[in-house]
Amino acid sequence: MSQASGPLHDQLQTFLAFDFGLKRTGVATGNRLTRTATPGRTLVAEGDARWPAVAQRISDWQPDALVVGIPYHPDGAAHDNTQRAQRFARQLRGRFGLPVFEVDERYSTTEAITQGHSDADAGAACIILEQFLRSLP
Repeated sequence: MSQASGPLHDQLQTFLAFDFGLKRTGVATGNRLTRTATPGRTLVAEGDARWPAVAQRISDWQPDALVVGIPYHPDGAAHDNTQRAQRFARQLRGRFGLPVFEVDERYSTTEAITQGHSDADAGAACIILEQFLRSLP
């Protein structure tokens, strides 16, 4: 997992976050100054079909870095979707050459639903990104 500290990381100001799913991937944008996130339109695509939409979001927002939520079981154990989300993070890094940070996203979708987000996937991406932003110095 990439860490968010040091001189290079202090220069990172804008972020695009993803709540990865096999069929739906929530998206949110945020920045270091306000430490808040805004939900974007959830990507509804599977496999390689998602990449054009991801590329478009990155082109539109021009983030300094990307954040990906990594799911775990409640006890912290990895499962199939853990590896899938980590693979997605590696692919983002390889395809777009941006720093990618991984965030433990346990309960983010449940929290998004509890907070009343109309799009739980985008809401979860906001929660993931705000958790990451709070961790920055």
